[in-house]
Amino acid sequence: MRLLLAEDDSRLSTSISRGLRDHAYAVDVVSDGKRALSEALIVDYDALILAVMLPSRTGLEVARALRARSVAVPILMLTARDSIADRVAGLDAGADDYLVKPFAFDELLARLRALLRRGPHLTAAVLQIGDLEVDTRRQTAMRAGRILALTTKEYALIEYLARQRGRVVSRAEISTHVWDDNHDPLSNNIEVLITRVRRKLDNDGAPALLHTRRGAGYMLAAAAPGE
Repeated sequence: MRLLLAEDDSRLSTSISRGLRDHAYAVDVVSDGKRALSEALIVDYDALILAVMLPSRTGLEVARALRARSVAVPILMLTARDSIADRVAGLDAGADDYLVKPFAFDELLARLRALLRRGPHLTAAVLQIGDLEVDTRRQTAMRAGRILALTTKEYALIEYLARQRGRVVSRAEISTHVWDDNHDPLSNNIEVLITRVRRKLDNDGAPALLHTRRGAGYMLAAAAPGE
């Protein structure tokens, strides 16, 4: 899942982004509100993490501008202010949740998972495709009772495809949601990752779950497209 983090405190930004990447998220980082708004209007992010006090445009202004343009991306607001009035202002600006600094990183992860489950449509914490279970809280995947040994990027791909289960997902969508803005869309990274995941997911003679539709993309489903 791809996130935008807008935080002008460089030490905090580095700490949060590193932790999120360690938990299989792709993260783009900006340090001012103007850039945050620009990126959020261009890229199809799965969620935004916005500090309230940003240079050029505040997090509240960014949230209001996105909602005014009908951008429904989940927004988690970070602030040092803990008054009821500040929380109300954040929620009224369009934020979905509000986290007061300093905070425990585990709480940020939990709130982020809740927002991603909600998204535009409510989804379960455990995603089921045939005999595959993807636990988004523990960030594990298990097939037929066997835990799959996955790298963070392999898990990120499986979770994204599981959230889109039954739908063919293009290379461009995978590039957008599984990698950050440093990814070269012309590289063969996607094909290499698909091959690695397929080898771990569809082995030992088990029915294939990861399907390729030539010229269109990939799909995670209990049956191949057209069956």
